Amino acid sequence: MSKWQIKVPGSTANLGPGFDSIGLGLSLYLNLTVSLADKWSFTHLGDNVPTDTTVEHHLIYTIARDVATKYNRELPACHVEMTSELPLARGLGSSAAAIVGAIELANIVCDLQLSLQDKLNISSQIEGHPDNATASVLGGLTVSAMDEHGIVDTMHVRDVDAAFVVYIPDVELKTSEARGVLPEQFDRAYAVRASANANMLAAALIACDFERMGHYMEKDLFHEPFRAKLIPAFHEIHEVAKAHGAYGTALSGAGPTLISLVPRSIAENFVVQMTQRFPSHNIILTHADTNGVTVTPL
Repeated sequence: MSKWQIKVPGSTANLGPGFDSIGLGLSLYLNLTVSLADKWSFTHLGDNVPTDTTVEHHLIYTIARDVATKYNRELPACHVEMTSELPLARGLGSSAAAIVGAIELANIVCDLQLSLQDKLNISSQIEGHPDNATASVLGGLTVSAMDEHGIVDTMHVRDVDAAFVVYIPDVELKTSEARGVLPEQFDRAYAVRASANANMLAAALIACDFERMGHYMEKDLFHEPFRAKLIPAFHEIHEVAKAHGAYGTALSGAGPTLISLVPRSIAENFVVQMTQRFPSHNIILTHADTNGVTVTPL
């Protein structure tokens, strides 16, 4: 076998107070068509793909090479055709999807036979936290922790019977910049309230209690109060989305994209109404991916 299709869902992280822990795989995808070849090369098709990188600095190549090296294998040359529905630096897990895709590439062409736990650990270690990575590996909702040894423990809800609407502004926001505005520490009482909200969000997720989930999506104290000033129409989108029936709205990862949880019954009309109110945003209706990363021989 010498050709494969790797399909990786994008993701949203945090969903409010689930900081660096909660993730949701979305039905927006990175696609890699991988063929064994005489030398390494990439073909980038469409938008949302790198435009100014060499093979030696390409994230897919460097991660795949490092994973192969970790297992004492030599990465064979490949041609990779890459398309993506995930805009870069917008908070929809584009880097985590690339990392997960690269791990799968190395796993296939080097016959590493990685376990699911291996994939969760490696992707989360590279990302630095498990929220986006676990969601791209598994799909669905994930609540995860990573210990000091880089071992990931995840609670997983595969089927999420709700719709999600993302509001993508025409600006990038690097995660490093978004982290730069966060406080170095919180006082104890503040941290207790923030943790309680995160606990309630996680419990609502596991119970699929969407009304309560939406309520706690808007109760973050860890990061959104500090990042709001960086996000176009942050407060306006929250208010208008709630008025039009959203359960709740939160930053998607570090932003600048926002995401609303909405009932399926109103989702299409909701998008029409929000697009009319916020024409400068690309507003997309999506849902929870249920498969996680998949590999198809071609």
